[in-house]
Amino acid sequence: MDRYSKNAIMLVVDSHYKYIKKEVVKRMAIASHSVIIPAPVENVWEYVSQIENWAVMVPAYKEHEQIDEQKSVWTFEGNIKGFKKAVKMELNITEFHEPSMIRFELKGLTDNFTGSGQFTADETAGQTTMTGTVEVNAGGLTGAVLTPVIKMVLPKVTTRLTEKIARQVKQEKLSVR
Repeated sequence: MDRYSKNAIMLVVDSHYKYIKKEVVKRMAIASHSVIIPAPVENVWEYVSQIENWAVMVPAYKEHEQIDEQKSVWTFEGNIKGFKKAVKMELNITEFHEPSMIRFELKGLTDNFTGSGQFTADETAGQTTMTGTVEVNAGGLTGAVLTPVIKMVLPKVTTRLTEKIARQVKQEKLSVR
């Protein structure tokens, strides 16, 4: 392919970029929730840094399998408008910054979606503000059907998960190792 052919292809892609970008934005759902925990950031980290602690707290959780330190496969099962649906996804930890941040990526194994998320923790005066954020992008032909459901469910799931983790940290009053 000569120089002009590459430029022609780039122009075609660029001319469609606005449409592609609008479609991606339409299919993206994002949710974030913050909670103040009356505990030092180290206590929050002690809990959140163990994936198996919060995996079981995700609404509709059925099971998970730890593949290695960064990767795990999670299975969820729930009812959507009377239909029972099982969803499997891969969660891959991409960043661990003790004691303040965990970032992860999501990939649907049974459904066409990708996503990312993070937990951040900031301590002020012996209290920790923990924020959970999750973004999910539905793709493929089912993306148009899944997106409204994801946009409806994701804020509730993110809020419930973040609140459950906060309650658990408060109850356990974990000691710093």
